[in-house]
Amino acid sequence: MAADQGIRIAEDGTSEVSMTEARANLTRLIREVRYGGRPAAFTERGARSAYVVPPEFYEQALRDRAIIDELHRRTQTPGAGADSYDEVKSRTIREALGSAAFAVDNS
Repeated sequence: MAADQGIRIAEDGTSEVSMTEARANLTRLIREVRYGGRPAAFTERGARSAYVVPPEFYEQALRDRAIIDELHRRTQTPGAGADSYDEVKSRTIREALGSAAFAVDNS
């Protein structure tokens, strides 16, 4: 279905609707997100500009972000008096976070 005819499903499975068509299709789009469990996107000139996600997706994203932030906080360079195990553990976690970010950014 063409973008100017309403909601279309992109190759990645995300429902998309243009900002021009959003008002006419908002209820349908939200129902697809709610019952289909997949995100949807609003587009402007063919580019995604905003997403609508199920509550569970959003809550999990917040939790994941908090975990990553806490890992970053805990792996700051250990202060004076830290033993070598703490330094190795911190470095290992920092490297794992960096490696995971690189893999995600390049997939």
